Amino acid sequence: MLEVVEKFVSINGEGAHAGELAAFIRFKGCNLNCSYCDTSWANQPGAVFNAASVEELSEWVRVVNVNNVTLTGGEPLLQPEIGALVEALKDYRVEIETNGSVSLAGLAESGCRPVFTMDYKLPSSGMEAHMNSANFELLNRHDSVKFVVGSEADLIRAAEIIEEFSLIGKCHVYFSSVFGKIEPARIVEFMTENNLNGTRIQLQLHKFIWEPDKRGV
Repeated sequence: MLEVVEKFVSINGEGAHAGELAAFIRFKGCNLNCSYCDTSWANQPGAVFNAASVEELSEWVRVVNVNNVTLTGGEPLLQPEIGALVEALKDYRVEIETNGSVSLAGLAESGCRPVFTMDYKLPSSGMEAHMNSANFELLNRHDSVKFVVGSEADLIRAAEIIEEFSLIGKCHVYFSSVFGKIEPARIVEFMTENNLNGTRIQLQLHKFIWEPDKRGV
């Protein structure tokens, strides 16, 4: 069984398919505690969840009839049956939003490989020490690395990681601002100053369409 805190249909707020309809399944629990986390309510030990089977979740996806499926959290890779769910959803485009600390190896090498949108946690998150840099070798051109930026130090560190792991051309690379912590214009300036061709800034669409703290969107 998988621990589901919510499921809904909305648009992808970020990533390579931002703006497209997606069926979201959000799972309980995370092994990190980022300073800016906007889904901390789903990560608490006492968070309310529904225990759902792979069959129940795949049937829900079939009924809502949306081609993109986004598995998110929390940290979806902590769910023991996540591989079985991905396999059951092999006829859909399955995207896993993961925090960058859990190995992608099992799913990345499987016959039903999902698309990964992987964070790299920068200094302001307080969680950079937990990043699993071996994951960079498992990414391909369909995947994305997202740098959530909250400070000037974050921008500098992101540029270092992009160069160190030769991310340009390997996968999509996005900058996203911590909501209310850094002006998006400063990120654009930094990209320009450092000639960061092949990177993109992306704002969280759902936070502009709806209230920033609204759930189920």
